[in-house]
Amino acid sequence: MHRYRVEPGSDAQIVARDTKDLKGFEGDKSAGKAAMKNLNSELEQLQEVLYAEGKHKVLIVLQAMDTGGKDGTIRHVFDGTNPQGVKVASFKKPTDEELAHDYLWRVHDDTPASGEIAIFNRSHYEDVLVVRVHDLVPEYRWRRRYDHINAFEKLLADEGTTILKFFLHISKEEQKQRLQARLDEPTKTWKFARGDLAERKLWDSYIAAYEEAITRTSTEWAPWYVIPADRKWYRNLAISTIIVDTFKHLGMEYPEPEDELAEIVIE
Repeated sequence: MHRYRVEPGSDAQIVARDTKDLKGFEGDKSAGKAAMKNLNSELEQLQEVLYAEGKHKVLIVLQAMDTGGKDGTIRHVFDGTNPQGVKVASFKKPTDEELAHDYLWRVHDDTPASGEIAIFNRSHYEDVLVVRVHDLVPEYRWRRRYDHINAFEKLLADEGTTILKFFLHISKEEQKQRLQARLDEPTKTWKFARGDLAERKLWDSYIAAYEEAITRTSTEWAPWYVIPADRKWYRNLAISTIIVDTFKHLGMEYPEPEDELAEIVIE
């Protein structure tokens, strides 16, 4: 899955990346789902050690175009993990109080504590994406935010946070099908908003914003991965593989038990 990592200093090249890539599982959805089941089990065990040890912190950032699958990723990748040690933060339109502070103020409070996984469903990157596309602040302000974000994430990493950032990359045609499905299926109609159509017209502007943001902020301490996401099962598989591999390299262990526990008899 290293092929999906954007190496620091290199261009993200989003447009050139295949949204339907199934590397290693071409045409074999059943094998992919079987592998996913094993990954779920591994992640469940690794997260238990993370929580028990209380040493490491993990931040996972999910960004995508509308219908990109952020909610589905959270649901499927973290299936079986202990909710006590996993929290999800969604960053929508800022409140008046949040707007009265710097744009990173509302984010810092939701970063993970020791032993936790924090998942950002959208994130501080909205302030170089939506803000840029809709011209909400002058260009000179959002342009300097790339350096702010890199410094913020370096602070988190220096204090022991492992950061993984995923852009769920879907095609414009796939988005069209998913939006239509929301209209056609009664159980999905609630997800549809007319504003999604207005945002879809800005597709190229958003891709340009993502291209620059990912290129400028994929670092050794907080790398970006551009995940092919037209096939939901493969999206989940790719992300799970990267997370599990990262966890395995943290060198986590269960804490040592108290002394002389063998002598205790529960009556």
